[in-house]
Amino acid sequence: MSLLKKIVVIGPESTGKSTLCGLLSKHYQTVWCPEYAREYLLANGTKYSYEDLLTIAKGQLDLEGKYSLKISREATPAKYFFIDTDMYVMKVWCEFVFGKCHQFILNEINKRKYDLYLLCDIDLPWVSDSLREYPEEGPRKQLYSIYKNILENQHTPWVNISGTYNERLANAIDAINTHL
Repeated sequence: MSLLKKIVVIGPESTGKSTLCGLLSKHYQTVWCPEYAREYLLANGTKYSYEDLLTIAKGQLDLEGKYSLKISREATPAKYFFIDTDMYVMKVWCEFVFGKCHQFILNEINKRKYDLYLLCDIDLPWVSDSLREYPEEGPRKQLYSIYKNILENQHTPWVNISGTYNERLANAIDAINTHL
């Protein structure tokens, strides 16, 4: 069993996932894996296809592997590894936009093991960004419900994270201390 605990931060867009990962990595003095999709879309444009999502999923896994390797090479290995986005996010994205999901993504969901999920709630104001697609409350609520349903029906512990950025950080630290 690995001493490194992998914590995934997921949720709809503009819910503070990246900010929370950054704050947690600073608090626990470790690194975090950013969302590969941002890098990909900035480089390739926002008009993506179903096949692009498979490329993004594979890029996310590669990035996660690189950051995990970086942690393992540290003189004093970190106890926690924070990951912004996983294959559940890719599954939701594929199905929400295209009504189907790549088998590769589904296979990776079954293969990969994490220690805790932090689900970011939609109670933060939506922030405009050239890569974001769903500013309306309806799709945000729908996406949040999809993520919550997924987490309720899998075996890894998870905690809903809500409130201000400071409250989210405090709630996440409490969740980590409680579950790990």
